[in-house]
Amino acid sequence: MSTANRSADRAAAPDLAFTVVDVVAQAFAAVPTLDVRVRVERMSGGPVQSVLLHTAVAIAAARRGYDEPTQRRLVELFGAPELWDRTLRSLVWHRSTAVVPAFTDSTLVTVALACSSDFELATTKYLHAVRDGDVVLELSFSGTVFHSTVDGGLRAAQLPWHQQASTAFPVGVWRRLVERYYGTSRWIRLGPDTFDRLAAYRAAHALPSWDSTVDALVLGAREGAPGWTR
Repeated sequence: MSTANRSADRAAAPDLAFTVVDVVAQAFAAVPTLDVRVRVERMSGGPVQSVLLHTAVAIAAARRGYDEPTQRRLVELFGAPELWDRTLRSLVWHRSTAVVPAFTDSTLVTVALACSSDFELATTKYLHAVRDGDVVLELSFSGTVFHSTVDGGLRAAQLPWHQQASTAFPVGVWRRLVERYYGTSRWIRLGPDTFDRLAAYRAAHALPSWDSTVDALVLGAREGAPGWTR
């Protein structure tokens, strides 16, 4: 292949742009899922054979403000608010790889975000702590673009690492979706020994429910306990 032809092939490598169209709750899914719909566009127009697309989605915690009650609820994740200039970081929610089929000019890709009620996950802790306003998402893309060359062959090109898109959605969308699947109760994972002690405390005090058991323990905490327990 001549130098001229190699240059033409390189020039034909698609320049792709990514834009978030919307974030919506899936109507019918086995688990609560948010769909992030992303428009993938070839900037110069024309066909793309396929894309092997790697996507990472993170909550951009530093890109919104927090009132004092919310700051207290986020201490477990980020520490004391006076340290947040160093500790307030993005939280990775999702990583996936998908094959985008052939398209001309542009296409829509759906990134499915599973929503969990597991409080061992940093994203669940964050989304539970933030009671109102928007959650900012940052999407990063990498992968391989397959495209036709000027002589009808097939060529692969790597996506630049700087390919990103961002969007925001109301945190209430996540909250309503999770409650639709799991109700308003919250599940906390306990080890067997801890559960046995808690059950023994409940029985010894003739408490009617687990809520009343935890309430009794919290209300019985010493006066100098952290504010979030009161």
